[in-house]
Amino acid sequence: GFQQKLGLGTFKILSGLIGSILQVRQILKRGQFHGLFTTGGYIAAPGIIAARSLGLPVILHESNVLPGKVTRWFSRLCNVVAVGFEEGAKYLPSGKTVYVGTPVREEFLYPQLLDLPIPENVPVIAVVGGSQGAVAVNQLVRKCIPAWIETGAWIIHQTGENDPDAFSVEHPQYFPMTFYNNMAGLFQRANLVISRAGAGSLTELAVTHKPSILIPYPYAADNHQAYNAEVFSSQNAALVFTQSELTEEKLQTEVLELLKSSEKLEKMAVGAEKLAVKDSGKKLASLVHKFLSH
Repeated sequence: GFQQKLGLGTFKILSGLIGSILQVRQILKRGQFHGLFTTGGYIAAPGIIAARSLGLPVILHESNVLPGKVTRWFSRLCNVVAVGFEEGAKYLPSGKTVYVGTPVREEFLYPQLLDLPIPENVPVIAVVGGSQGAVAVNQLVRKCIPAWIETGAWIIHQTGENDPDAFSVEHPQYFPMTFYNNMAGLFQRANLVISRAGAGSLTELAVTHKPSILIPYPYAADNHQAYNAEVFSSQNAALVFTQSELTEEKLQTEVLELLKSSEKLEKMAVGAEKLAVKDSGKKLASLVHKFLSH
């Protein structure tokens, strides 16, 4: 990745890049490929350059509002950049982008059962920290659990595998787990989701029309999660707080206020639904087919 300042290391990175481009060129030539599809990231750069040097079309999909460095630097070489958020187009060359949303797994689009022993008519709070979990968020949540449970809420908490205190709280209405496979069922059942603001999680919140409290990961590249969260905030689909400003008292109170107001939750659900592109997979597939059929 091109993260450090210019120096001797830069030449090592550049020589590695050139070697990678040549390797990918050979792979593309041997495989008789018709084009290249990529979702960006620094690892995509050799593929984009190699494909274009062979005259092959390149379709790039950018799921975040603020495109990554490779997307910004190499988007002009691509035939088209499919964006997950409409707002992402303003950071890219005009005429290059098509808004398609971000595809989700098929189970998110159809009703799923929640395989946990939770009564039907109780409020459910889902806490997810993204694929890696979020220890700082977990710590805040655990302090709020007694007050939330006291009001009748049930909590499903995906802690990630890096939290040494993941199972330090025990209560029949609290389900901590390092990882949970049935995210579609969880989001569909939840009344409120507390989450980071990665593009994948936000897409899943949108297609399940779920109100949320978003806490963007503060160390994400270019602070891109804050840009994602801002889109949800602007549609009144979520409340957004920086990690540094969020206290135990604030999180506890905000959640209780939302759970008390079905009207607020309904408005947020409507806002989330406005951001959903349920046929994103089909749109993206059609786009790829269009450019590879030439």
